[in-house]
Amino acid sequence: MQSLALTMGEPAGIGPEITLKAWLMRGGKMRVPFFVIGDPSLYAAQARQHALDVPLREITSPAEAAACFDDALPVLPYRLSSPVRPGRLDPQNAAAVMASIDVGCDLALAGTVSGLVTNPIHKRVLYEAGLAVPGHTEYLAARTGGAIPVMMLSCPGLRVVPVSVHVPLADVARVLTRDMIVAKGRILAHALRRDLGIAAPRIAVAGLNPHAGEEGHIGREEIDIITPAIEVLRADGLDVSGPLPADTLFHAAARERYDAALCMYHDQALIPIKTIDFDHGVNSTLGLPIVRTSPDHGTALDIAGRGMAHPGSLIAALQLAGQMAANRARA
Repeated sequence: MQSLALTMGEPAGIGPEITLKAWLMRGGKMRVPFFVIGDPSLYAAQARQHALDVPLREITSPAEAAACFDDALPVLPYRLSSPVRPGRLDPQNAAAVMASIDVGCDLALAGTVSGLVTNPIHKRVLYEAGLAVPGHTEYLAARTGGAIPVMMLSCPGLRVVPVSVHVPLADVARVLTRDMIVAKGRILAHALRRDLGIAAPRIAVAGLNPHAGEEGHIGREEIDIITPAIEVLRADGLDVSGPLPADTLFHAAARERYDAALCMYHDQALIPIKTIDFDHGVNSTLGLPIVRTSPDHGTALDIAGRGMAHPGSLIAALQLAGQMAANRARA
C-alpha cells in the first residue's frame, strides 16, 4: 500500500503536535498510512513536551513508510536551519518549510505516494522568504501545471467551492465572470465523479446578492453573469440548480438536495463549513494532477506548544486524501 506524504507546515505552529496526535489515532479514526517530511528532532521534542508516546522512524524513501507505520511515525528527514520555539516565527526556517512542500509535491507527481496532505503554513513569513503567490493552492497549481486550481472545503454533510477566493469583498462583483463560474463548475463536477465516486453529481449555485438579486431589484449579477454560467453547465449535461439565495442554502434540509455548492466568494463558502464542523473541515485542491488535501485551519500560533491542538481536521484531511486516491485508482 502506498502512503500519503504529509508536509511539515509551519514548525512553530500546531502542525507538529497534530501530526503526532494523528499518528496516535492509527487503526482507529486514522486508517491511512502516512509519513511526514520534516525534522525528526522537531517531532521528538514535541512528543517529549506533550508527553505523547510516539516513537519515530527515519526513512530514506516512501516505500519504507507503510511497513513501519503501525510501530512508529515515519519521518523523511529534512532539517530545519534554526531551533523552533512554539508560537514564534523564524524566517530562517522558511526555506525548509517550502522544501517540505516541494519534496511532497514531487513524490506525488512521480506516483511514489498516493497523495499529498499539507500541514498549515504561515504565509507572511513565507512571503518574506520569497513566496510569490497567495498560498498553498496557487503554489501547487503552478508547480504541478494545473490550469485552474479550485479550492473545495468539506465536512460531513457539506462541500463548498468559492468561485472567487482571496479577493476583497468590494471587488468580488467586478472580478466575477461567467467563464470563471463555468470553469470551476466543470472542475468541481469532474472531481465529484472521479475523486469522490458520485456518478451524477448535483451542484447548487449560490447567488451573489441578498435573495439572489430578487430578479434584478438587488443587483444584476445573477441575471448577467451567474444564470448564463448555469445555462452553460446545464448544456454540458450537469445537474445544476440556482442561482439560489445563500441565506437558505445551508440549513440541513437544503443540504440534502445537492452534493456540492458553488459559492461566489470566500466567506459565503467558508462560514457554513466552519459553523457546521469547525474541528473536521478539510481543504482540497481540485484540478491538479495529484491528490492534495489540508486541514481547514491555520497555524494557531496562539496555542502552539500548549498541548491543546485538536487533530480532527488533519485526520479528516488524511482520510479524504486516501479516499480520493483510491477512487482515482479505480477510475
